[in-house]
Amino acid sequence: MPAETTLKPDAVSEAANRVPAYSWYALGVLTLVYVLNFLDRSLIYILFTPIKREMVLTDLQLALLGSTSFVIFYTLLGIPFGRLADRVNRKRMIAAGLAVWSLFSGLTGFADGFWQIFACRVMVGVGEATLGPAALSLLSDYFPLRLRATVSAIYSSGIAAGGGIAFFLGGWIGQTLGWRWAFYLLGFPGLLLCLLVLGLREVQRGRTEAPTNTLAHDATNKPTGDDVTASDWRIIFRSVPLRFHCLGYAFFALAANSLTIWGPAFFTRVHGMDIATIGFMAGTLSIVGGVTGTILGGYVADRFRSRGRGGRMLFTACGALAAIPLWLILLFNNTPALLVITVLFMYGIALMWLGPAAADVHDIVGPQLRGLGIGVYFFTVNVIGYGIGPPIMGKVNDLLGVTIDPQQMRYSLLIAPLACLFSALLLLMGSRKLEAEKTISRGGG
Repeated sequence: MPAETTLKPDAVSEAANRVPAYSWYALGVLTLVYVLNFLDRSLIYILFTPIKREMVLTDLQLALLGSTSFVIFYTLLGIPFGRLADRVNRKRMIAAGLAVWSLFSGLTGFADGFWQIFACRVMVGVGEATLGPAALSLLSDYFPLRLRATVSAIYSSGIAAGGGIAFFLGGWIGQTLGWRWAFYLLGFPGLLLCLLVLGLREVQRGRTEAPTNTLAHDATNKPTGDDVTASDWRIIFRSVPLRFHCLGYAFFALAANSLTIWGPAFFTRVHGMDIATIGFMAGTLSIVGGVTGTILGGYVADRFRSRGRGGRMLFTACGALAAIPLWLILLFNNTPALLVITVLFMYGIALMWLGPAAADVHDIVGPQLRGLGIGVYFFTVNVIGYGIGPPIMGKVNDLLGVTIDPQQMRYSLLIAPLACLFSALLLLMGSRKLEAEKTISRGGG
């Protein structure tokens, strides 16, 4: 099997319209890796209650274990790993990261205290930081621009599937065997998938698109390639639409992560459910609603994109607005059937933006800076969505005395619908700016 497949320049147009079967196979493998990625990332959330009880932790400490520990190096390494993905063999980079995060996810089960879990979560973040930039860059070279949001959405459906499996199996294993066994049985098996990743083909960068209308090209639309290394940061941050894009999706992520991180604790405390029941409900709804919403979101976003460059952000801004009343129903309603229906739709909306967001980054920055662009996007989204949002909610929980009066959690989680409002406003502004920039060049804004 060749290490790299190349195409001649005059074959770019043909490659842009032809999708070989192998591309779909590669998408399947990378999506499976993303399922494990989010399984290992999300597993701890369904286990918050037994971990808190055994180690006598505050909600702020739980938030530090669930988000901050993970996000420290996940975000710090996201940008350099993104730039690395523009230069090295991407499949090997993914395989190395997969080995690291699977190993330390399994080792979490051996932890005896807060700081040992914290250290394991840090290393899970280090490993997982390799995946996003490298995998999305590969997929943009496997598939043409016309399918970019759809393909990114299929890949991103791994979030819903991984989170659902983590809740479903993690809740059951945690309830029957104990929380440590959930990490043993769901963490270590990821090491076996490294061999499948190493068998993928490394394809030529930019093979599916013509070199026009991207940040990585000069005013005459000639590819600058490696010549842009000294000014990569200036090129990336010059784009006003990209700024609105990153901030808008960061607030969307804050709200979406609140459902994943604090949802199980909310139903345990406010509605008195055990973790096995929550795991079954959340896992099923995450897979059904989340996978459907993610894939459908990418497909619809591509239809919006066909009407204008800002179409994807316009679509997801509408999704952020639609999430606000759903959050209010979730927080202040006690009817079981309505809660189930609400959570089902919330999972769909919470993940519908993933494909469009990644696709717009690639469209804006172009093939030579995809890894760096995705790294900047991931950095912003994860700092706000993981690093800042969950600890704030955890601290608010402690200040409101949620341990004594669980009903107060209804009010601390109001931060989520407020974040949706900010997200909608930022994405609407980003959509308008992107529409106004008919052509992006090295000398443009």
